[in-house]
Amino acid sequence: MTASSFTLFETPLGVCGIAWTARGIRCLQLPEASKASTEARLRSITGPIEKRPAEPWVAEAILRITRHLEGAPQDLGTLALDLEGRPAFHTKVYGAARAIPAGSMVTYGELASRVGSPGAARAVGQAMAKNPVPIIVPCHRVLASGGKPGGFSAYGGRVTKARLLALEGAALPVEKRSAPAESLSLFDGDVHLPFSASDALAHVSGADRRLARVIERVGPFRLKLQLAHSPFDALTESILHQQITGKAAAAIGARLCATFGKSRYPSPEDVAGAETEKLRSAGLSLSKALAVKDLAAKVLDGTVPTFETMKDLDDDALVERLTAVRGIGRWTVEMLLMFRLGRPDVLPSTDYGIRKGVAQVFRTKELPTPGEVLRRGERWRPFRTLASWYLWRALELPG
Repeated sequence: MTASSFTLFETPLGVCGIAWTARGIRCLQLPEASKASTEARLRSITGPIEKRPAEPWVAEAILRITRHLEGAPQDLGTLALDLEGRPAFHTKVYGAARAIPAGSMVTYGELASRVGSPGAARAVGQAMAKNPVPIIVPCHRVLASGGKPGGFSAYGGRVTKARLLALEGAALPVEKRSAPAESLSLFDGDVHLPFSASDALAHVSGADRRLARVIERVGPFRLKLQLAHSPFDALTESILHQQITGKAAAAIGARLCATFGKSRYPSPEDVAGAETEKLRSAGLSLSKALAVKDLAAKVLDGTVPTFETMKDLDDDALVERLTAVRGIGRWTVEMLLMFRLGRPDVLPSTDYGIRKGVAQVFRTKELPTPGEVLRRGERWRPFRTLASWYLWRALELPG
């Protein structure tokens, strides 16, 4: 067998591993519980391999895989694979699976028919269980009979499978036996929220009859987490969006990437070492250029923690650390807490939409002050994030 090389790389899901030969990618390992276990699992699949820097074509594959896991679906069907030693039937199944579009799903039985072996659903399932290159061969898009989720051999099982589908704008069918139907009917957002949406709905509805009526009118809770490669990327994006339209911010972001010859935001090291004028040439105002440079410096000195470290910090500690960055205020951190980290108890009391939502739902003559919003929100603890989401949605209701 041709000698293999491997490397590890960071993604929004965690540390992945990739092994390759001169023929193509031999193994893609999704994150395990730790970096060491990811490498150990990769080695257990491939046998003897040597850690090396990624060759240019492998680096391109890593970039595309990472962007896919950031929620920007990529065409991975053209990536070269080395499936030497795999059974011919498995190879045939993998080829058919690669033709399933992102966001689509088929059953094992349907895939069996596509490879000319109707009735071989079990054999297809066995092939998928031994798939050495998940995502590239998208086994997460293959379901059991009747559209049931089926298993998933990667670390995290069905949770990982659901998350991969969510990145593509799809969702696993709900298995109604797993929770009461009335709970599930009010929640069809990101299944990876780190709190129970059904518990939050029950609590807020029980604590506040007026907001309960809004919840009933709005319908399902659809808060979905926004992925980012790193806190630097997430906060850079927030800075760029300040006081301008989303379209304008996106255009500046694209120019910033191009200025540094990157397909996504430059690294903190790149920005820290760049002249302010280089950032300005991408369209950043002076204040935003200085804010992004300060952000880069505070990422490098540890003031801005990694996403992994953020898991161990409470909301107030994160607000304190991140507002030390020039141009980042409490509201920006609250948006990160809600939409990047999925924290359950965030109430952005200074947000105009939240204040207007409170005025509309509770029929106050004056726009409430941030302090009044916080006092009213005490009854929604510890699920003020859900209450906030419905206050925003209340403004979209007719009449």
